[in-house]
Amino acid sequence: MLGRGLRLLGRAIHDEPGMFTYGVLGSSLFALMTVASAYVVGAVVGRVAVPAFQAHRVATGGLTLGAAVIVAVAVLKVVGIFGRRLGAGRMQFNLEARYRRQVTRRYLDLPIAWHQRHATGELLSNANADIEAAWYPIAPFPFAVGTIVMLVAAVVSLFVVDWVLALVGVGLFPLLFGVNVLYSRAVSGRVTRAQQLRAEVSTVAHESFDGALVVKAMGREQAETLRFAGRAGELRDAMISVGRVRGLFDPVLDALPSLGTLAVLLVGALRLRSGAIDLGDVVSVSFLFTVLGFPVQAIGYLLAELPRSVVGWERVQRVLVASGDMVYGEVPQAERGPATLTFDRVSFGYGGGPLVLHDISFEVPAGRTVALVGPTGSGKSTVASLAARLVDPGSGTVSLDDRPLPELSAAALAGAVALVPQVPFVFDDSVRGNVTLDREGIDDAQVWQALRLAQADGFVAALPDSMATAVGERGTSLSGGQRQRLTLARALAGRPGLLILDDATSAVDPRVEAAILAALRGADAGASVLVVAYRRATIALADEVIYLERGRVVARGTHPELLETVPGYAALVRAYEQVAA
Repeated sequence: MLGRGLRLLGRAIHDEPGMFTYGVLGSSLFALMTVASAYVVGAVVGRVAVPAFQAHRVATGGLTLGAAVIVAVAVLKVVGIFGRRLGAGRMQFNLEARYRRQVTRRYLDLPIAWHQRHATGELLSNANADIEAAWYPIAPFPFAVGTIVMLVAAVVSLFVVDWVLALVGVGLFPLLFGVNVLYSRAVSGRVTRAQQLRAEVSTVAHESFDGALVVKAMGREQAETLRFAGRAGELRDAMISVGRVRGLFDPVLDALPSLGTLAVLLVGALRLRSGAIDLGDVVSVSFLFTVLGFPVQAIGYLLAELPRSVVGWERVQRVLVASGDMVYGEVPQAERGPATLTFDRVSFGYGGGPLVLHDISFEVPAGRTVALVGPTGSGKSTVASLAARLVDPGSGTVSLDDRPLPELSAAALAGAVALVPQVPFVFDDSVRGNVTLDREGIDDAQVWQALRLAQADGFVAALPDSMATAVGERGTSLSGGQRQRLTLARALAGRPGLLILDDATSAVDPRVEAAILAALRGADAGASVLVVAYRRATIALADEVIYLERGRVVARGTHPELLETVPGYAALVRAYEQVAA
């Protein structure tokens, strides 16, 4: 644990060499002035105070000089404290900001499949609590390095004064480090458990907040409270366990410098009586041990926080080194217009599990609308995810205009393909902000055109501030159908060549849905459409229907053809109609 902690501190120095140097220079100045203050006090006592008592008069010149030196040393110590704290603070906060950005960028680079294996609360904990834990020891780090300078200077000065007193100090300092090593070993497992429980508490809280509507509607408040209380209680117990270890070791670390001072006084008194040293030397060494107490504790604070820091860093590293990146090509975006989507013998399984798609082949011709129909679990949403390249197939090829999707650049793919998922997500922003998402080249005229195609222009125009109206967190001021139409307008505003609707109009009135699909088939939309459909009216508007069962293409053709020739398809469509009725 100590070795891993020291390597982590080395990384911090590598990442922030300027602030580290600044902090260490300030800390070293403070350290040297602390040692100097001990000898200044000893000199003032031995050369000014004691002679004044003996002569029953005060030498004004000596007293003034002594006071001036004490003030000068104090001023330099203040300068050192300022530099130490400024350097340490800037270093810590810079590191936290840098790695928060790295973790966030990593989250965005990792595919959906990776995110599905990790709870949102855990990811939030990685980006917040774990990063804070990883760099928490940076606050005392420059101080601890300066303290080492202080200890070296103190030991050298002790040998200059008296070798016997120096042996007392040489024996004390290794004892301090030994106690800290024992503490690190005792606390590391407990800290690991506490950090994991922090993530679990965050996960439970996020689930409860995210599912607030379900919790309220189903009367699950008490159950969720008990679930959260259970995890919070485990975290409390884990932190108490860490506190017990700290409660055992902290008093020992606090007491050792005081015991060193007592030992110096006893040994110093004996050496003074034998005439080996004078009174000023005893005062200097005793005062030195007194002022060494707090700086030496800085090393203790640093070593005490290293186990938690290492655990936090390792949890962050698991995100930074996670595999599963989407590797993009360099083919730029082609000219705007409807695109042709082709699935060629595509198979896919989640996370190395059983296949959910088997040897799928079909085509969405440019400018045409193709409906995907099938029972629950047949693989329709998986096909939609593959078409948008949220995941890559295990075998086979998904192509856009005869270009395999992995060959397209990220910008080309984002511009050519738009997916509107089953569950609409609306940001806490204005209508305009939700539609444009700050994408360049989308003006108000294009926003209104996209809203018209999505049959959303009417309700947007009726809002208090029209497109400037804030819709609230997750669009709480909108109905489910309005949120779906708003997210559809968002996709259309980018003028994609391929539009994928994964049951994206389920909350919309059938007449409105028919109007949307009719508009998408018109020249204004300028996109090919792949729609996961359930309603008969929606399916009937498609140029072609692909019927899936158990991850396989069972049949394809027009809606009337499949009704007549595929019993499973006819039964499914009629079942949907009966449920809707």
